[in-house]
Amino acid sequence: MRTITLICAFFCFTSAVIAQDCSKYFPMDEGTKFQVTVYDKKDKVSGIMDYVVKEVNGNTATMFYEMHDEKGKMMTSSEYGVTCTDDGVKIDFSSMMSPELLGQYKDMEVEMSGTDLLYPNNISAGQSLPDADVLMTVKMPPLNMKMNMNFFNRKVGGNESVTTPAGTFDCYVISYDSEAKMGFKMTSSNKLWLSEGYGMIKSETYNKKGDLVGKSVLTSFEK
Repeated sequence: MRTITLICAFFCFTSAVIAQDCSKYFPMDEGTKFQVTVYDKKDKVSGIMDYVVKEVNGNTATMFYEMHDEKGKMMTSSEYGVTCTDDGVKIDFSSMMSPELLGQYKDMEVEMSGTDLLYPNNISAGQSLPDADVLMTVKMPPLNMKMNMNFFNRKVGGNESVTTPAGTFDCYVISYDSEAKMGFKMTSSNKLWLSEGYGMIKSETYNKKGDLVGKSVLTSFEK
């Protein structure tokens, strides 16, 4: 459960980082650094993700990230590619997540595929966003284990001001539902706050009863 929660947080924040000339909402200046802290339902730190824009070449950027657990121990680090299109952002699923993120599967072959989690170039209140899915296959001969994540009912709400350790930001609120299958099924409803020039500021995940089960917060940002 904890692993899936961290993976969900990773996908939400990772897919919301695209080039400045692709969308006004996501900074992508080379050398930009930002940190995201993941909290559990008791508001205790469960993970920390540090990102840096390593290189920008035309409409393609290379992102580097490190993920640490609540005690500061390194869990994984890797790079992934992001490409801007006329519609928004296209993520290289095959490179965006290293196998070490899954701990016990780090010595096994992992394949990624899916439909891009798209944030359009222009976002407005009341807008519906396209669904997305991610399929991860862990090869364990003679069997393969699959994890499938679906993101649906994605809608843009109104504006809210959000304050985090990184500052105070004017945001659009985006709501969506998600479903993760990995031997068992976990469904949740989610909200995220998106700010012009900074990207994702905060996200929250709720269970079927509407109780908060975890959140991710932008805790530092440097250009």
